[in-house]
Amino acid sequence: MAIAFSPFLFLLFSATALGEPGLIGVNYGRIADNLPPPDKVVGLLKQQGIDRIKVYDTDAAVLTALSNSNISIVVALSNDLLSSAAADSSFTDNWVQSKISNYYPATKINAVAVGNEVFVDPNNTTNFLIPAMRNVYSSLQKYNLHDSIKVSSPIALTALASSYPTSSGSFKPDLIEPVIKPMLDFLHQTESYLMVNAYPFFAYAANSDQISLDYALFRENSGVVDPGNGLKYFSLFEAQVDAVYAAMMALKYDDVKVVVTETGWPSIGEEKEVGASKENAASYNGNLVRRVLTGKGTPLRPEDPLDVFLFALFNENQKPGPTSERNYGLFYPNEEEVYQIPFTLADMASETPTPVNGSKAQVPPSKGDTWCVANGNAAAEKLREGLDYACGEGGADCGAIQPGSTCYNPNSLEAHASYAFNSYYQKMGRASGTCYFGGVAYVVAQPPQYGNCEFPTGY
Repeated sequence: MAIAFSPFLFLLFSATALGEPGLIGVNYGRIADNLPPPDKVVGLLKQQGIDRIKVYDTDAAVLTALSNSNISIVVALSNDLLSSAAADSSFTDNWVQSKISNYYPATKINAVAVGNEVFVDPNNTTNFLIPAMRNVYSSLQKYNLHDSIKVSSPIALTALASSYPTSSGSFKPDLIEPVIKPMLDFLHQTESYLMVNAYPFFAYAANSDQISLDYALFRENSGVVDPGNGLKYFSLFEAQVDAVYAAMMALKYDDVKVVVTETGWPSIGEEKEVGASKENAASYNGNLVRRVLTGKGTPLRPEDPLDVFLFALFNENQKPGPTSERNYGLFYPNEEEVYQIPFTLADMASETPTPVNGSKAQVPPSKGDTWCVANGNAAAEKLREGLDYACGEGGADCGAIQPGSTCYNPNSLEAHASYAFNSYYQKMGRASGTCYFGGVAYVVAQPPQYGNCEFPTGY
C-alpha cells in the first residue's frame, strides 16, 4: 500500500536522515539613502524567520537594534582600519572593547570579518591583513571572547588561479606564501573558518555560451563530471566551493571549513549582464536555500553542511558600478519582497512557489520524459537511507526490485536505489525537488540502463 506523501516529512527526511542541514543568513548592506531604520529591519528579519545576518561595519544603531533579538551577527572591521589594526594591538583592544564587548552577549556577535576581499582592494591593504587578524584575536582573548567569536576574512574567488575543473583549484602563486598559508594556519589554530564570496552569476554572465543556465541556477540538469576526481556536479555554486576546498587541500589544509559569506543573483542588469532578471534571481536564491536546508555538503566535502549568507537584504541605490550592483536585494527599501523565496524549513514545507507576477502556483512538473536516478558516487549509507525512505514513508512502488522480480537484477544498491527514487519521482508528477533525497539523486533525460529493467515514466 502506498503511503501518503507529506511535504514536511520529505523535508524532515532530507534534513535529518541524511545529516544536519546547513545555515542560511543574509548580508545587511546599507549603501543607500532610503533604507528603513535598524529597528524596523530587525522586525522584518524576525517576520521572515531570518536569524543570521552579516554587516560591513559595527554601526552602533544596528548593534543596539539587534540587542536581545536572538539574531546572530557577523560584524566587520573595514578595510580602511586594517593598517591601524595591524600596527598596534592597543587599537584592536579599544576596538574590541567599544565595538564588541559593549554589546555582547545581548547582541549575538559570533564572528568578526577582518576586512573584505582585501586582495582586490585598490588601496593595497593585503600586507596588513594577517597582523590585523592576529591582533583582533588577541584582543578578543583579553576579553575572554575568543571562544565565542570567530575571526576570519572574506576572500573573493579571484584569489584562485584556477577554479575549473574543480579538482584543479589552486590559489594565485603570489598570494600563497605571504598571506594564504598564514591565514589558513591562523584559521586552523583558532578553529575558525575561511570566508568566501562566490557568485556563479559572474561566471555565467561571462561564459553564457558555455555554461548552462540550469546548471547555474540549481535547476534540473544532466550535471558536469570533473575529469580530475570523477565527481559529478549539478550546480556551479558547489563546483566553485569545491574549487576552494581543492585549493586548500593542495596546501595541506584539509580541515578548515568554508562558509560562503556572500552569494546572490541580480534581479536587474545591463544588456551585457546576461542572465540578470527577477525570475533567475528567484530561482538561484530560492533553490540555493532549498539546497542548503535540505542537503549536506558538497561532492568533495559531503560531511560539511553548507553555511551561506545571501547577498543582499535590500537593493542599495548608492552602490557604484553597473546596474546589477544596485539590484541584488531580496527586498525593496519599503520592505516589499522583490520576489518570494523560503528562508526556513517551515517555509519550504508549506510553500507553493511564487512566479514573478506574485500569483501563487503549484510546482510544475518536468516537461518531457525524465527519470530520477541515484548518484553512484554517493556514500552507500546515504543511498540506503534514501532507498529505505522511498520504499517506506515515500510510498514508492518497490515491488519490482524484490528478489525474483523483474528489476531485482542487477542486484546493486545503485540500481535498486535508482528504481525506488524514480518510482517516487514519477508518482509525485516529476515535481521540482522530488528527485533530491538529500543530494544523492539527480534527474536524467535518457532512460536509465540497469540490465533489462524498464523504469516507468508516469503513473
